[in-house]
Amino acid sequence: MICSAKSESGHGGRRKDVRYQHRPRDLPGLRHLRKRTLMPKVGDEPQPTVVVIDDDADVREALDGLLRSVGLRVELLSSTKHYFERPQPTGPECLVLDIRLPGQSGLDFHAELVKAGIQVPVIFISGHADVPISVRAMKAGAIEFLTKPVRHQDLLDAIQQAINRDIARRKRESAIAQLRSIYENLTAREREVMSLVVAGEANRVIASEFGISEATVKLHRGQVMRKMNAKSLVELVRMADMLQLHRNT
Repeated sequence: MICSAKSESGHGGRRKDVRYQHRPRDLPGLRHLRKRTLMPKVGDEPQPTVVVIDDDADVREALDGLLRSVGLRVELLSSTKHYFERPQPTGPECLVLDIRLPGQSGLDFHAELVKAGIQVPVIFISGHADVPISVRAMKAGAIEFLTKPVRHQDLLDAIQQAINRDIARRKRESAIAQLRSIYENLTAREREVMSLVVAGEANRVIASEFGISEATVKLHRGQVMRKMNAKSLVELVRMADMLQLHRNT
């Protein structure tokens, strides 16, 4: 287990240091976990990165040893302010974020990320089993909320889920970007015809809308299907949904 080096003394809320019984190289169960590499690099996909943000140096060191032992790339930060100062990774990423941090809390930082449109999966860890905070974290979209001492396998499973989610998001965004590039190469008329085709309008209605013949509509429709590489109307409609197209697009 990963133990927190922060605890309350019971006298005015002052903290006292609690040292680990196990150094990172001696953490129990690592020999077994080394055989279960979480996320091997696939093709040209950059190696996933796990960013640990915790003000407790012992926790950071322990997590670093655990995560590197299963083949993950790890970055250690002592506060949220350092997150935007670092070079942003080009590959999948997830955050292991302490709830209670000096200055900006982990929850507030997560809310800032969401507001900025940064869709990095977050796993919260906390030295306190606070039900209201855990509920708030999960409602905010966290992958998991784990209480210290954190069980190795629980954390690794959460990281696996987070990285898989980020890989899926990156693939989806890449597919949409490619689709958008193809769509923008359609002519203005082809885009107009496409908007009515995916809305379910018949060729004669489209022809009347634009003052052209049905034969011309069929020509534009064929060009749209060919350029968009759509094998069927259903697939074209799915593409339009991905691009969030509307009739006035």
